[in-house]
Amino acid sequence: MAKLAGDAIQTKYKLAEGVKYCQEDLAEAYLAQCWKPNMSITGAGGLPDYKVAGNVVRPSTSVRVSVRLPPNKDCKEASKVIREKLMTDVPYNCKIDVSSDHDGNGWCMKEMHDWESESLSK
Repeated sequence: MAKLAGDAIQTKYKLAEGVKYCQEDLAEAYLAQCWKPNMSITGAGGLPDYKVAGNVVRPSTSVRVSVRLPPNKDCKEASKVIREKLMTDVPYNCKIDVSSDHDGNGWCMKEMHDWESESLSK
């Protein structure tokens, strides 16, 4: 897949001047983007703007988290494990609510036959 995608794995998004990708090897970049797990906070609520933020107690904080799973990991099973981990040994008796509304299994390209890869390279 890395051969088929070529450097698009690393050039599809514009980077700020001088910034480099973490992985320059295309095969490793593909593995990092498709097979290795990743967690990102994609949104947050209840937080003050960074310009006025301070060390204060808030009544609540919400975050939307995106978790990338390897394509061979069942998303329902992973969701159950993640929920269990987040709700176990919660510090300071905080109240945690976990909802999952966008579960999806990963995708893995099948091994191509020679005739398929030849037709793509033309």
